[in-house]
Amino acid sequence: MLKSKKMHKLFFVLLAAVMLVSACAPAAGSQPAESAGKVIIGSKDFTEQYIIAEMYAQILENAGFTVERKLNLGGTPIAHQAIINNEIQLYPEYTSTGLMTVLKLSPIQNAQQIFTTVKEGYEENYGLTWLEPSPFNNSQALAMTREVAAKYGITTYSDLSKVAPELILGGPPEFSEREDGIKGLQGAYGGFEFKELKQLGKGSLRYEALMAGQVDVVVAFGTDGAINGNDLLLLVDDKVFYPIYNVAPVIRQDTLTAYPQIADLLNELSPLLTDEIMSGLNWQVDGPEKKEPADVARDFLVENGLID
Repeated sequence: MLKSKKMHKLFFVLLAAVMLVSACAPAAGSQPAESAGKVIIGSKDFTEQYIIAEMYAQILENAGFTVERKLNLGGTPIAHQAIINNEIQLYPEYTSTGLMTVLKLSPIQNAQQIFTTVKEGYEENYGLTWLEPSPFNNSQALAMTREVAAKYGITTYSDLSKVAPELILGGPPEFSEREDGIKGLQGAYGGFEFKELKQLGKGSLRYEALMAGQVDVVVAFGTDGAINGNDLLLLVDDKVFYPIYNVAPVIRQDTLTAYPQIADLLNELSPLLTDEIMSGLNWQVDGPEKKEPADVARDFLVENGLID
């Protein structure tokens, strides 16, 4: 009798195991979900590029693509050669970098004209194309604390040019002689005769000096994390002295032909990346929180409904 009960119990254990295996097994004729395709995404070697390239990668992964990352490649020549060689198929690039560094053309003041020129030039010369650009402009810039700017009534470069003799500028040592420095600004605006130029090489040193009141104006870039992190005022380049650097995905044309849905997926992201937003995302990585670019990218995409 005891043996019969044991056999009966063993029978039900085996039956449960068979049912579990059957439930986990794929249905007859079914296959694992296939990837929408494979794309290799690259980036240059600084924070903003890591974040944006991660956004591209995560958006495509969410849409079913297999994505290989080759981030931190180096500067523009390395990234550009990598995409020409098909070592990567997609990376974020800046419009005036494409215009002046890659195509070797003169600066253009109008953002739409820059974009049209680089798109046509890349398609004609390299078999590459540009998707929609984001509105943020990572150009060289000048920044002040809001308090000091308000004290002197400064919001534009023209304003600054007139009161420069009362102010101390913090910038790289060569800024007084460069054509995109004080000499060029003087040619475009007049004035710009600062009381003093404090030579501060690294951007972080400039912002520390600005916040400590040791300088009144600093040489910056438009989406530096410290702009958002310290609630600084970016002065308006009202005569568009500095070239416009909007970012956009540069992609191989053969990749886009194979996977045309990539354009719609990434173009949905582009209008969301403003100066303020990008500076804030950079600050999450470069500021005291020291977050990983991939985490910053993911949080932003989830918050804006671009990935699950």
